[in-house]
Amino acid sequence: MNKRDLEATYRDYITCLNNQDWMHLGQFVHDDVRHSGRRLGLDGYRAMLEADYEQIPDLHFNIELLAVDPPHVACRLRFDVTPKGSFLGLAVEGKKLIFCENAFYLFHDNKIQEVWSVIDKTAIEAQLD
Repeated sequence: MNKRDLEATYRDYITCLNNQDWMHLGQFVHDDVRHSGRRLGLDGYRAMLEADYEQIPDLHFNIELLAVDPPHVACRLRFDVTPKGSFLGLAVEGKKLIFCENAFYLFHDNKIQEVWSVIDKTAIEAQLD
């Protein structure tokens, strides 16, 4: 996949997430996808995303920075959300939060095969103090 096509595929994947279009998630995510070293498979990946939306009803993925170097994608995602209860082990209790996630993807056969993700927990903690 060339750079332009990979970027378009990634942007379509983010649209799929934002629309919670789980029926089409398999167009973007490999059946044997791994997330931060754990093999989740497509069903486990979908369950993880569904749980994220359950915990954060106003979840919306916003691309802040995007770098594409096939077969890799690096993205800084920005979130402006209101999680319920606790989030990442922190007592959020419905407080509005702004934070970023740095995510790196490996594509294989035009689908995401591996994801490495780091959420800026320090930024969240600073907003709770």
